Amino acid sequence: MKALTARGERTRHRLLEAAESVFAELGYHEASIVKITEAAGVGQGTFYLYFESKKSVFDEVVLDLNSRVRHAMTEAAAKGSTRAESELLGFGAFFRFTADHPALYRIVRQAEFVSPETLHLHYERLTGGYVAGLRQAMETGEVAEGDPEVLAWSLMGIGELVGMRWILWDGGRGMPEDVFDELARIIVRTLGAQAVDP
Repeated sequence: MKALTARGERTRHRLLEAAESVFAELGYHEASIVKITEAAGVGQGTFYLYFESKKSVFDEVVLDLNSRVRHAMTEAAAKGSTRAESELLGFGAFFRFTADHPALYRIVRQAEFVSPETLHLHYERLTGGYVAGLRQAMETGEVAEGDPEVLAWSLMGIGELVGMRWILWDGGRGMPEDVFDELARIIVRTLGAQAVDP
């Protein structure tokens, strides 16, 4: 695809935002290109200047959400002075993103059936740098020795289910402080790291 003008980028972004909203609200099968273009305030023909099909825009929405949540987590984690502190900052960023973008859960869950290859890519992108960071922390002794890939997937599973229970199911109000404090203790124990002051 050729480079877009600034106006084209804005239109494409509007379509992605509209698609995120429509897929989250209606689900993939009830969503339509007409509903997406109406929500974006553009003509149906405009859609095809940027995306080939409903599935192609769905895949883009999954990868766009993936990119944004990874950015939020990486930026937050970078402020930590230890691996354990970085983990907790990253988890906090994930929960804030989830509260602001409940579509992340709904759309990723739909991807399991609509686009398994994109679901796999979503998780591979999440784990890629994560595994490398945990491996490095093991080498420096900040995290207990073990399999960094198993640890990364385990921590992601904890974060995903805790977020679903206390953010998504509770109406997106944000992670309760007492739940996060308990989770922090679990994460630190799982890492085999020194305790972190909340």
